[in-house]
Amino acid sequence: MNICGRILDGRAGLARRAVPAKLPTVKKRGPLDCRNDFDGNSPPLAAQVTRAAYRPRSYTARVTAKLASRPEASGTPAVRPETAPWVDRFNGEIRKGSDILVQALEREGVDQVFAYPGGASMEIHQALTRSDTVVNYLCRHEQGEIFAAEGYAKATGRVGVCIATSGPGATNLVTGLADAMMDSVPLVAITGQVPRRFIGTDAFQETPIVEITRQITKHNFLVMDIKDLPRVMREAFILARSGRPGPVIVDVPKDIQQQLDIPDWHQELHISGPVLVDVPKDIQQQLDIPDWHQELHISGYIDRLPEPPNSVQLMEVIEAIKGSKKPVIYYGGGCSDARDELREFHRRTGIPITSTLMGLGTFPTNEEASLSMLGMHGTYYANYAIDSADLLIALGVRFDDRVTGKLEAFAARARIVHIDIDAAELGKNKTAHVSVNADVKASLRIINRLLETEGMLHAQFAPWREEMGKVKTENPMRYPIRGDVIVPQAAIELLGEMTKGEAIITTGVGQHQMFAAQWYPYIEPRRWITSGGLGSMGFGLPSALGAAVAFDGKNGREKRVVIDIDGDGSFLMNCQEMATIFIEQLDVKIFLINNQHLGMVVQWEDRFYKANRAHTYLGKREAEWSETNLESDIYPDFVKMAESFSVPAKRVINKADLRGCIQEMLDTPGPYLLEIMVPHIEHVLPMIPGGGTFADIIVRGDGADTY
Repeated sequence: MNICGRILDGRAGLARRAVPAKLPTVKKRGPLDCRNDFDGNSPPLAAQVTRAAYRPRSYTARVTAKLASRPEASGTPAVRPETAPWVDRFNGEIRKGSDILVQALEREGVDQVFAYPGGASMEIHQALTRSDTVVNYLCRHEQGEIFAAEGYAKATGRVGVCIATSGPGATNLVTGLADAMMDSVPLVAITGQVPRRFIGTDAFQETPIVEITRQITKHNFLVMDIKDLPRVMREAFILARSGRPGPVIVDVPKDIQQQLDIPDWHQELHISGPVLVDVPKDIQQQLDIPDWHQELHISGYIDRLPEPPNSVQLMEVIEAIKGSKKPVIYYGGGCSDARDELREFHRRTGIPITSTLMGLGTFPTNEEASLSMLGMHGTYYANYAIDSADLLIALGVRFDDRVTGKLEAFAARARIVHIDIDAAELGKNKTAHVSVNADVKASLRIINRLLETEGMLHAQFAPWREEMGKVKTENPMRYPIRGDVIVPQAAIELLGEMTKGEAIITTGVGQHQMFAAQWYPYIEPRRWITSGGLGSMGFGLPSALGAAVAFDGKNGREKRVVIDIDGDGSFLMNCQEMATIFIEQLDVKIFLINNQHLGMVVQWEDRFYKANRAHTYLGKREAEWSETNLESDIYPDFVKMAESFSVPAKRVINKADLRGCIQEMLDTPGPYLLEIMVPHIEHVLPMIPGGGTFADIIVRGDGADTY
């Protein structure tokens, strides 16, 4: 059976021929990750059991339990009020394919999208103007729009949506798709495609985007039959947000968009698997799946999801904790929706706790018990704790190389407990002694219940906490004081003090990103938005735009200030989005750390290349500001650039003026750019060189020293 009908999937081996294709079995990233891993081996529909009631009760109970244990079942932070039941505004009459697509977005509860029009997608934009509920935010570049969709998704936990035209419009999304894949961001990207008859002819603005994105999406579709469009759109959203979230691309030829049809909103789904299962309505509501009176044809997909965790399995974790003297909790982005459970786990055990870059805020970084971030630019005491631990409790993490350094030496003295929703991550980089393939939130709930019978374990780890307290006191985070010169660490620390850690922070990639991770206080999850796995420069401003759209205070949404802490090099890569934040009057503040260099690369040049500058200076060649101290030698002039976009802006050079300038930025309604001039000799410390160990940690020095 061809489970896609006439939809060509990115794993179907589509070259340039638009023909129906059966999806082959492919290498999987993980059993529950389900990224491009549908085998297409469903038996004929007539041979399938069509009601869960015909299945043994245990089967139905098992599927229901699996669904209920998924991360989506616990919900995500709400940023919009409940919407009224969906009503077909065409009253069952004929309509264009583009209208069917937009209606599919409406049915998913989408009310904000990021889209840039072009020849192959203009029908979709025309349809958007006919929607009463979906609002488009016109970013000025397709990379800007997909980063905005990521920022929206990271800030809310909901699926971000972006739309681009064919050819260069679609290929401009590629970096964002890879970024979302690396950081497990729920995203649906819709692209226009040339008409079906032109596919494979090298037509104007034709690119095989399904093939191009094959390895950097969780799943992708090329719609070749308008009848499939409602189903494909629903499948795309379910795939994007379920299991380990990720990006899904839907490629829609222009003639499909123009074709007239009456959609069948009651068609069955075809997300791989031989059995149709009736999912109870309460479970649908928990999963944020609209009730469209459809049976879900997803049992094969559900079978790849992990079983709900059980107390017998998790007693191993309890026993490991009871048998340890120096345990450490090491958590990551997989805990973003397990805020309460993680904090309760720490409260019951008193175990020192450290975070990856992606996890910041799930546990408050300003609490005494927090060791803050670990890894290459983590705190001395967090890395000391990992090196000394006899038990490492890893929750929703992937043992990334920027965390571990030399793998063999990472937590070498510790037994390892690893809980993760993606089975492919268990044992991938570091072998665990206790592996639990399950949702972290559900697992921590059970662990906390089991701990109730054990009592509080604080006393057991008191000597360990005392040791760690001494290490923190003797090795605090520090930065140099340079007279009236502003150092970036101090600027970010002051920003945190003045905003009380309540702003949503986004960043580009570079030194400013690490300084922001180290020196701003993160007290809640989803308030720290950065490009972690891929490290995409230019991410800061458009992702701030997306977060600001989600928290704009309109239509019942919460209002929250968003601050893009950016660097001059990274900011330049998507500075055009100042047009969008001005036109939309979004409350985005740009906190621009300007050292006139590619700071992180300069730091490595200083440390490992004898300070030889290899194309890392971004200013004027004939006059370097750091040497002349003439304001006229600062290049480019970001204040004038911002003003050309009608964005208020100011530059601050002297430390004495910094607090007042920050206050002015925060008090100004709408967008604002504050440029802070800093020396380029600052280094992000501590630092463990790539592939190094805790013994190699660097805690002193800057670009003025010789190495």
